[in-house]
Amino acid sequence: MTYRPVMCRSIKTLREPYTSDVTDDDVQAAALQYVRKISGFRAPSARNAEAFERAVEAVAAATQTLLDELQVKNVARERP
Repeated sequence: MTYRPVMCRSIKTLREPYTSDVTDDDVQAAALQYVRKISGFRAPSARNAEAFERAVEAVAAATQTLLDELQVKNVARERP
């Protein structure tokens, strides 16, 4: 799999040292923007709402796990 360096402009970098004090709301907002982008829906129809919300929650959880597990050189982390 090849990753391209292009990212949706509305999703900001959430890791240190680019951003400090990342909140659950930041993670949720990034997940929502990602799911909107890949699904092509700003707001899903009623029949797709449940799948859309599950995807947002899954992406948010994966994002938080990634941020918690990243090892960034020369950055002190103060996460509980």
